[in-house]
Amino acid sequence: MTHLNAHCLCGAVRARLELPTLFGVHCHCRWCRRAHGAAYVTWTGVPEERFELVSGETSVTWYASSRWSRRGFCPTCGTTLFFQTTAAPGEIHVAAACLEGELDREIGAHVFFEQHLPWVSVDEHLPRLEGDDPALAAYAEVGK
Repeated sequence: MTHLNAHCLCGAVRARLELPTLFGVHCHCRWCRRAHGAAYVTWTGVPEERFELVSGETSVTWYASSRWSRRGFCPTCGTTLFFQTTAAPGEIHVAAACLEGELDREIGAHVFFEQHLPWVSVDEHLPRLEGDDPALAAYAEVGK
């Protein structure tokens, strides 16, 4: 497989990601949880040049969730599909649950784990990175 397709619940917004993806993580930050109405969100990402909005380009609504970040969603069905941030310039992150087919990599970590909900059980074998972890340093200001 050379690409993955993604789409919102109603199908109005469709995207194509050229493989390989850059990462796969479960994000427990409060902003992702609230944006998706979920206990955590699984993200993958690609460089912008390997991302294409196939349909719904004029339909995607972008919400500035902080001074550094924006989230793209379908205004018809409300599905939050995309995330972009100055902490990861040149990348677009896509909610993995919106992908058709399997992600091309294993999920690598739980990020912002200090913000996880106490009633959520998580995979014990994955690293649990907290917001002050050096690997997340670029994201320190994203949600403020």
